[in-house]
Amino acid sequence: MPFALKHSQALRLWHDVGLGIVRSGEPDLSSRQITILLTVYMEPPPHTVRGLAAKLNVTKPVITRALDTMGSLDLVSRRRDDSDRRNVVVQRTVQGSLYLERFSDLIIEKARTLP
Repeated sequence: MPFALKHSQALRLWHDVGLGIVRSGEPDLSSRQITILLTVYMEPPPHTVRGLAAKLNVTKPVITRALDTMGSLDLVSRRRDDSDRRNVVVQRTVQGSLYLERFSDLIIEKARTLP
């Protein structure tokens, strides 16, 4: 069911979701971190540090720093690729799935309250 948002509604939704995350006590990830997390969870695996860096057009150290933070929160995990030890594979976790479920619930809740 497609629907259209006005500019002010789109910005209000973005604001309200961000505010809701900050107030919830959930980790408030940066835009880069949430983009990486959504990529890992919404696009088919495998995901590698190299592949994520190419997709986001950033360096591998940028991805590594973001994954360090998200790994410490148990939102993703990393392991060496057994077939090519140079690659680091990024994997989903139960905690990451639950985080995104709560995140999507918040988006739905806030979207329903748009004027």
